[in-house]
Amino acid sequence: MEYLTFARVLHVLSVVLWIGGVSMVTTVIIPAVKKMKSKEEQIETFEKIEGRFALQAKITTLITGLSGIYMVYASNAWNRFLEPRFWWFHTMVIVWVLFTVVLYILEPFVLHKLFKKQVAKNPEKTFNFIHKAHWALLILSLATIFGAVAGCHGWFIF
Repeated sequence: MEYLTFARVLHVLSVVLWIGGVSMVTTVIIPAVKKMKSKEEQIETFEKIEGRFALQAKITTLITGLSGIYMVYASNAWNRFLEPRFWWFHTMVIVWVLFTVVLYILEPFVLHKLFKKQVAKNPEKTFNFIHKAHWALLILSLATIFGAVAGCHGWFIF
């Protein structure tokens, strides 16, 4: 079996599930939750969905990170981090680190408690902030995917 190919397949599948989920949360779920009539319904619905997606995101970011490290190691591509035309290598690491820190450290230890406190005070403001944060992460993620796919196929923007 070609381990590098298998790692690439796992990497792509994990990114599709992870960032696809972020897209679904950002473009469909949060806007739907924001339109719900009661604060209680908003909180309950968001927490149920977010809780289920958080597990998927944790698993897929773990697989993405492990497969990414393996691919760089197996193909001895460390030098790409030194070349500006491979800017997307850096953004892949940045996006992965951001999400990993949020999912494994900030969300369980800080953000969940902060969300409950803030949403009780002002649900509209809280969901607007969460929505903007999700948009920022989604745009950064999509730009990274764009650069990675283009770069892997020989199209270097810079």
